[in-house]
Amino acid sequence: MQIGLIGAGNMARSLMGGLCARGYGPAQIMVCDPVPEQLSAVARRFGVQTSPDNAAASQADLLVLAVKPQDMQAVATGIRAAVARHRPLIVSVAAGIPVAALSRWLGGHERVVRTMPNRPALLGAGITGLFAGTAVSEDDRRAADRLLKAVGSTVWVAREADLDAVTAVSGTGPAYFFLLMEMLETAARELGLPAETARTLAIETAYGSALLAREREFTPEELRAQVTSSGGTTEAALAVLEDADVRGIVRRAVTAASRRSAELAGQFGS
Repeated sequence: MQIGLIGAGNMARSLMGGLCARGYGPAQIMVCDPVPEQLSAVARRFGVQTSPDNAAASQADLLVLAVKPQDMQAVATGIRAAVARHRPLIVSVAAGIPVAALSRWLGGHERVVRTMPNRPALLGAGITGLFAGTAVSEDDRRAADRLLKAVGSTVWVAREADLDAVTAVSGTGPAYFFLLMEMLETAARELGLPAETARTLAIETAYGSALLAREREFTPEELRAQVTSSGGTTEAALAVLEDADVRGIVRRAVTAASRRSAELAGQFGS
């Protein structure tokens, strides 16, 4: 399978690295970008084919659109004729662009999969939500799934609107954890710990906790109960968080992110 990527930014580079690590040869991958420096960088790092003029649209069996949402309409209309001739599977990693809009800009092409990866994909530890239109075959779904598994785990949603919730939970989600680490670090420094010690404690605690949760032997609720001894320090800390309605705060934050995702989809897809 020939894979093309339009856009050579961070997400595209993550996909290149993941694909090469999983046995795809550089000759199977073409990267297109109008910025010469971007193309030189990926050619040196991955040895892939490059083109400044979106030539991959005429050659790839699977074409990844990895451009900014505000640039997507211009890119899609620019490759419309090539897509009509070659009929590749289109995988979009641009946030907020509905399948219907992308299909319309591509001249009615319906083999489109919309995805929502997150920033840890840069390290191969991402989680990506995917949605496929009705014209996407099972083989196409498997191909898109293999592609995104190159940078982490995947989940499929049955309704495109569910990608707004995916965006709110996993797309925006890393910021929630970064904020918590930031706050733990600040609190530790205010308690007198050196800055580097405070940062190390916050980050490594988050990392270890995520590893425990990822084992799936216990739910997050069960893990929390296991570390909360009656009358102990954890119980005292959690009581403060519960009194402050931290659950309600998180629920409202995620709801706000989901709502904004839907608004942006309407804006970019109009």
